[in-house]
Amino acid sequence: MVNILFCGNDKVFDGMLTCALSILKRTESKEPFTFYVFTMDVSHIKDTYRPVSRRQIAFFEEVIKGYHPQNSVRLVDITPLYREEFDGCPNENAYCSPYTLIRLFADRVEGMPDKLLYLDVDIMFNRDVHLLYDVDVFDYEYAAARDHYGKYLVHPNYVNAGVLLFNMARMRETGLLTKARELIRTKKLPFADQSAIIRSTTKKKMLPQKFNDQKFLHKHTVVRHFSKRLFWLPYPHTDNIKQWHVSRVHKIFRYFVFDDILYEYLYLIEKFKREE
Repeated sequence: MVNILFCGNDKVFDGMLTCALSILKRTESKEPFTFYVFTMDVSHIKDTYRPVSRRQIAFFEEVIKGYHPQNSVRLVDITPLYREEFDGCPNENAYCSPYTLIRLFADRVEGMPDKLLYLDVDIMFNRDVHLLYDVDVFDYEYAAARDHYGKYLVHPNYVNAGVLLFNMARMRETGLLTKARELIRTKKLPFADQSAIIRSTTKKKMLPQKFNDQKFLHKHTVVRHFSKRLFWLPYPHTDNIKQWHVSRVHKIFRYFVFDDILYEYLYLIEKFKREE
């Protein structure tokens, strides 16, 4: 069993779908997947902060079961935990949204597995997920790759928290997430959840950049992370092109290796809208 964790509101559906399709299409083994989806309703902060809907989850489950009948999805409402610990905290208006914080509750959700791969939704797998998931993290709290910009600007081993292979058993022992939540409650952090995780870490395993390529796509790339990046031409600027922006992926990045995934996504998302 491979265990994947996504987090977000109802706006992450396109990312969940494309990321999951890339995993299912690029993985050769026939074992089933469990996708955990943490969500919450914090529309009191902002009207658009609505949870992933039951209809989205039902459609998502229908898609993943088409690849293996034992694939499953578990929707977890984190609202009560968030209200209990983070309501009104200094990081509630974080650089992204409060939804970046909810993976920090993974140790408080009953039935979570001992090994768990957390993924931001703006991620595509270019190769088999087992190249990452099967990494041995027995002696570590988690495994992560360096942040493309942070390794130059912050620290050589500064990690990007968009891809984290959690050893939940070890993290419960060390209290990493408990310490991270305490930081979120009490200190304003530059990168909120990512800063809290890094500052609370006892022992992490560094992964090669191919497990979280945030700028380039190589043949050896396992994970391509479509995070905001710097472009130098025609003038220095940043842009935030996601994999579901299919025409821009073609035009700007000149990526066509994901077309089998993206064309299926386009068909499915239109089907979802028609059924709506």
